[in-house]
Amino acid sequence: MPDTRDSIGFADLNNAYNRTFRPGELTLGLVVPLERYEHSPVPTMSKQLEKIRLADELGFSSVWLRDVPFNVPSFGDAGHIFDPFVYLGMLAGQTEQIGLGVASIILSLRHPAHVAKAAASVDQLSNGRLLLGVASGDRPAEYPAMGVPFEERGELFRESFEYIDQLRRERPAFENHFGSPRGIDMIPKPTGARLPTLITGGSQQSPEWIARHGDGWMIYPRDLGTQSQVVRGYRDRISAACLQDKPVMQPLYVDLLEDPDAGPRPIHLGFSAGINFLRGYLTELQAVGINHVAINLRFNKRDITETLRALADNLLTDIS
Repeated sequence: MPDTRDSIGFADLNNAYNRTFRPGELTLGLVVPLERYEHSPVPTMSKQLEKIRLADELGFSSVWLRDVPFNVPSFGDAGHIFDPFVYLGMLAGQTEQIGLGVASIILSLRHPAHVAKAAASVDQLSNGRLLLGVASGDRPAEYPAMGVPFEERGELFRESFEYIDQLRRERPAFENHFGSPRGIDMIPKPTGARLPTLITGGSQQSPEWIARHGDGWMIYPRDLGTQSQVVRGYRDRISAACLQDKPVMQPLYVDLLEDPDAGPRPIHLGFSAGINFLRGYLTELQAVGINHVAINLRFNKRDITETLRALADNLLTDIS
């Protein structure tokens, strides 16, 4: 879905970032698992590799995993079950072009040295296809399970983020809550100048901090008018800081109906609709400045493989 608006462009970070985020355009990705599991928090994970390989062949720009360490009853979604970095490592060797994203690693619950090591390893093993979403976390039950104070997650997120950023340098020298690496070097390094890091939501930080520090922003679905204001505010803050433009992405739950002209019916964070309504809605998201939409098919009643082909045939050909 090309756009003729002028842009100075986004940073050149790695193959996945450059393919997924293009100024003035909207690309499509997919949230794993690629299956319907609306009546249970735990998916079957049946034939996922087969479906992800198909998504790669069809030309989707990226797939997105989530960091869900526990099956929390109040949350109601165990994600793709497996550790995201283990799963990304498998996908690095089983796919060719598709971006390998995680949305998002909960930085306050992991040591940043482990995150940096795992993420750079995936980036190297996949030839620059890692997209690192990060967040402070929003499931309170997980924090006492790991001995981490929930109320400190914002500060822990910020210090973890800064620690990871410092490790891209050779022999960094700094100190914060997580440690003081001096005279040692973290390897491997990312394929580019740094890991492409996208901040999720507010992550307990100020809007100005988010605009300055991430390589992009993951936001939640909202009505188009509000979304337009949110995106505009983000880019205004980037401009005020005299920084290069950065992309914005969001998820979208979709139940793709077989009738191409079917109108929308609301579902959790999205809608049931035919392909024509979906195409129009994505065009509107593009117009308000969204650069990437990660489609979640958890509530999709149609066969998933058939749905992937329908999305590719009707939407991906419109994206240059």
